[in-house]
Amino acid sequence: MTNIKQTIKKILLLLAVCMLITGCGSASSDGGGSSAPADGGDVEKEGVSFEPGSFQDSVFDPGAAQGNAEVQVDLSHTAQGYIALQCSTDARVKLQVFKGEDTYVYDVVQDVPQIFPLQLGDGDYTFKVMKNVEGNKYFELYGCSASVALADQFEPFIRPNQYSNYAQDSACVERAAQLAQEASSEEAFVMAVYDEVCKSVKYDREKAATVESGYIPDPDSTLAEGKGICIDYAALGAAMLRSQGIPTKIVFGYVQPDDLYHAWNMFYTQENGWTTVEFSVTPGDWSRVDLTFSANGADGKFIGDGSNYTDVYYY
Repeated sequence: MTNIKQTIKKILLLLAVCMLITGCGSASSDGGGSSAPADGGDVEKEGVSFEPGSFQDSVFDPGAAQGNAEVQVDLSHTAQGYIALQCSTDARVKLQVFKGEDTYVYDVVQDVPQIFPLQLGDGDYTFKVMKNVEGNKYFELYGCSASVALADQFEPFIRPNQYSNYAQDSACVERAAQLAQEASSEEAFVMAVYDEVCKSVKYDREKAATVESGYIPDPDSTLAEGKGICIDYAALGAAMLRSQGIPTKIVFGYVQPDDLYHAWNMFYTQENGWTTVEFSVTPGDWSRVDLTFSANGADGKFIGDGSNYTDVYYY
């Protein structure tokens, strides 16, 4: 266990060498990548002990949905940590999610079932589907509410959702399953996924400069194209880890000292905890991993104890 932690820390320290790209992480000209072996460093593979969790899906159930001719909302899976909806309108649609003082706002893709996590935990939620009138003006197309009691606190973070959309037969899931079969521990599997993403995906400068508001990542496309921006890295990492039973968050927030708006991952194991770019650990808590910086290199000022990361939204 100690060797794993030391290996992870050494790898990320070596990777933090290059430059920052404004708006979404950093990129080197050749894509960089981790030097960690895919089996998780110095962990012996003999006597494999990692047992992946069963695949947890997210579905839209038309028979359980409520709404009107333009929007149908399925609230039958709140215990599993999500709601689902499908819209068919002639205008742009947003979903607003309210719980206490917290608000999440999503762009809704038309004519395709969409999954949205209940990442704020147990309690009373209000949902408003808003239809665009003109400019920035919207009116409420449909509203509903739910009292949520999660079956488990990790439910929202072990399933596909709009920001990390995958299925059991997705290419990224099949690759994750292969890596899981070769891993000797939970930590070794996380390292294998980390290494795979770092080696396979280069930072896309052109996309970073032209991406529009409301962009939704596609993990399989990122893996196939071998390039992406910070949310693509985070979505792919989440899809691969979640599909094998590792609770994983996609986090949007800011990285100092340049107030960079960025996306990264956090994963949960009983052994590891919140992790900085240096992979410091606190047992029994969440762990932080930044695949964009790690794959492409980051200026040394982004290495720290985690205090330079400010979490804003979780998905």
